[in-house]
Amino acid sequence: MVVESWLARATRTRPQHEAVNGITYAELRARAAAGAGALAAAGAGPGDRVGIALAPGAEFAVALHAAWALGAVAVPVDPRLGPEDRAHVTAGCRLVVDAPLPADAPAPARLAWAHDLDAPAAIVHTSGSSARPRPVALTFGNWLWSALGSAVALGHGPGERWLSPLPVSHVGGLSVLVRSAIGATTARVLERWDTGRALEELRDATLVSLVPTMLGRLLDAGWREPPRLRTVLLGGAPAPPALLARARAAGVPVTTTYGMTEACSQIATGGWPLFCTRVEIAADGEIVVRGPTVAGGGPLHTGDLGRLDADGRLEVIGRKADTIISGGENVAPAEVEAALAEHPAVAEAAVHGRPDPEWGEAVVATVVLRPGAAATEAELRAHVAARLAPYKVPKAVAFAAELPRTESGKVLRRAL
Repeated sequence: MVVESWLARATRTRPQHEAVNGITYAELRARAAAGAGALAAAGAGPGDRVGIALAPGAEFAVALHAAWALGAVAVPVDPRLGPEDRAHVTAGCRLVVDAPLPADAPAPARLAWAHDLDAPAAIVHTSGSSARPRPVALTFGNWLWSALGSAVALGHGPGERWLSPLPVSHVGGLSVLVRSAIGATTARVLERWDTGRALEELRDATLVSLVPTMLGRLLDAGWREPPRLRTVLLGGAPAPPALLARARAAGVPVTTTYGMTEACSQIATGGWPLFCTRVEIAADGEIVVRGPTVAGGGPLHTGDLGRLDADGRLEVIGRKADTIISGGENVAPAEVEAALAEHPAVAEAAVHGRPDPEWGEAVVATVVLRPGAAATEAELRAHVAARLAPYKVPKAVAFAAELPRTESGKVLRRAL
């Protein structure tokens, strides 16, 4: 099925409405047309992969829509990648855009102001928390169904202003730009995380996408009762119950979301599977997803463990690969992390298995303390012991200034 391109429709219906970071839809379409001409002059054509190695912001949006106007496939690239990782991500690209596209290049005679919903729109790489990032081809149909499902879950009115400080090279950040174009609403995109800048933008934002670390930093800075915000869409990593409690106490509404690149972002939001998304639990506890947002169609075996309550609401327990087998008992790191995060001195924690001659694997933890707070290893182990079974209590607790993370906010367990 071929539909009018999202940018063309947004320009036709709301030409003077802000699209992204101060640029109107009329301006964005004109810039995208000129950008498509520059891409064509550089040798790109319909069906080619075009890498976009630009920082989050308006120029990235111009290049994204320019590639689509040309009929090319966009490949978002984190501009901070080193040479080896960049070569891996851009393999197969006809060219890579690493500077703003000219605004005065002549547009091609024919532009693709339409989207074939079965055609690939973007090659997005997974966050690489446990292995090298893997390319995932997402169609225009995947993106459309994801946006529709998100709108059903969260609402998406004409006055939407969605703030995102997430990398646009990953699906969570990119999806904010795409949803806004589909809905002809406004995206506000931060080039990098800055607590002060985020607080300023949040005065007018109606939605914001955050990972737990970002939410914690905003609360630490005194963020309370945002005037226009309907909710924080919180994902990318498990949300510690203590952090959610802090947000509630500050009058900050939060909706947790579970998603994956292979499902074009959200799978379940507020615990409920997205509109037209089917979630099942396999015999071994693995979450299996089906629906029109899944790349390539067919079932998506997520590698995550979960359970459904009697009403069909999803609870994510942890990663199958992260499960620690200690003395024959299975331990989900997320459960131990949540227990540690309930301690008032703990800002965040990461739990993993360490080879052990007696237990096979020993449960160990790395903890980041709140500024000015203090806690001992013995105190934290006792704190967990009062809440969980003995075999789940960390055998050792280390302290660190921060946890290693991917650019999308996930803990990089292999670096612990």
